[in-house]
Amino acid sequence: MPFAPVEEKMWEKSLGKLGTEKADGDINDKRILTEINREKLPSFAESLKKPGYINVRPFFQRRPRWDEKKQSRLIESFLINIPIPPIILFEIDYNSYEVMDGQQRITAIQNFYEDKLKLTGLEIWKDLDGHTYSQLPVKVRAGIDRRSISSIVIIAESTSNPEEALFLKQKTFERLNTGGVDLSNQEIRHCLYYGELDKLLLELSRNPIFTQAWEIPIDEDDPNLNKNNLYKKMEDTELILRFFALRNVEHFTGGMKNFLDLYMMKSFTFTDEDIEILKTIFLETIRLGYEIYGEYLFKPFDPKKDTWKDKSYKAYYDAVMVGFSRHLEKSEIIIKKKSIVIEETKKLFSKPESRLLTGLGKTKAEIKQRIELFDNMLLQVIGE
Repeated sequence: MPFAPVEEKMWEKSLGKLGTEKADGDINDKRILTEINREKLPSFAESLKKPGYINVRPFFQRRPRWDEKKQSRLIESFLINIPIPPIILFEIDYNSYEVMDGQQRITAIQNFYEDKLKLTGLEIWKDLDGHTYSQLPVKVRAGIDRRSISSIVIIAESTSNPEEALFLKQKTFERLNTGGVDLSNQEIRHCLYYGELDKLLLELSRNPIFTQAWEIPIDEDDPNLNKNNLYKKMEDTELILRFFALRNVEHFTGGMKNFLDLYMMKSFTFTDEDIEILKTIFLETIRLGYEIYGEYLFKPFDPKKDTWKDKSYKAYYDAVMVGFSRHLEKSEIIIKKKSIVIEETKKLFSKPESRLLTGLGKTKAEIKQRIELFDNMLLQVIGE
């Protein structure tokens, strides 16, 4: 099985915990310095146009999840003067900020004042449905222009150390989202462990073979993209992370969530070369899988109905991807024996243990067995 250079060595050492070196320091060293601002909506919307003022979507922000109806409800809340929670900003330089919490609110305000949002689904001001900002009655427009948005700014003086700044951002985000919107496991990883591997996961999640197999729209402008659960909760990128991590299944520990967290933490040591190697491994593996199974890639076979299931299964995906990745050097042989691989796959699903390929089994032993089932089938076909 091919591994990236650092990947082979990263299990030899444990990670230290960032932020622990000040355990005996003064309590003042552990305070977060903040300031609170309040700004009228038109002024705030105008300030968003300033270059470098607010980075609405810094890399650790999750994918957009508010549709026009949710954005409209926020505007309606301003109209009827319901208190809106403050946005949280992190000062990256003097008068330059990253959004820690409030991306959706900021985007809604921005779209509204730029006439990009047509109000829809309002509950109280239903007669305003279909209106943009410039189309609102004059008095209504004047009323909302009097509303304000509050912001809490974590200022740069909180820390001068880049690593401590990263730690501070991470911990702030964790605390802000406690009891808030339920984030998926991968959204949390995207927030806390963003880096070169995370960028790669996002890139590979748009691979045409991958998106087709998981029925995710490939067109970025497709309105159904943000309605797709795998995409909007970042579970598509988690699937790719599962592949990279489970290639190291011998080191599996603490359940799937903890193991994926651990792999992401350790990925901070990856070099550019490691990232390129991982990218190549994924692309070659998924191409090989598609060469063999085509439209049935990651779809288990149903022996009772003598047909392939109509949806992809995560457990089977794990086995197929890790299994094929172990034999990339034998790709030509596997492709030449495509018909045999397909027939042996069908036989595989007639065995009692095939239940492990359709979701049952979460322990290390069961996950290893799931992968070995597929791997042993390939070995038999290859003739080793």
